[in-house]
Amino acid sequence: MDPSDTPISPLEQALHAARALVLADLAAGEVAEADMVSMVEESVVQRRWWVEQWPEGVEYVAGLVAQDVQDALLETYGRWPLCPVCGAGDPHALEVEPELGPDPHWVCHKAGVKVAAVGTLGSATGGASPGGAPSS
Repeated sequence: MDPSDTPISPLEQALHAARALVLADLAAGEVAEADMVSMVEESVVQRRWWVEQWPEGVEYVAGLVAQDVQDALLETYGRWPLCPVCGAGDPHALEVEPELGPDPHWVCHKAGVKVAAVGTLGSATGGASPGGAPSS
């Protein structure tokens, strides 16, 4: 049997989609460097286990991977992604909403607005944005 004939499970589809969405957001902020991509891969490994334990959570994977990467970047590089909406004041990061739910979005709590769906930060920032790079 040809391995390409084997259907991809919904879990693997969700994990591949989550990886692609978060990598797209990292690339939009010009921060898709090798060590950051490794953070995405580590999150995907952890979330695979999580969804295997709780299959009903498969639709939450993209938001959780985005949050995992955001947390990992905060610990090592600084805030990401920076808010492209608020031009004045201290730079601040967007947050993923809902924290545990389908259809995750990047949200600015200062302005009270949805900025972009996870995976579409590039469209919200006009492509690669110098303001998207991590900062401490």
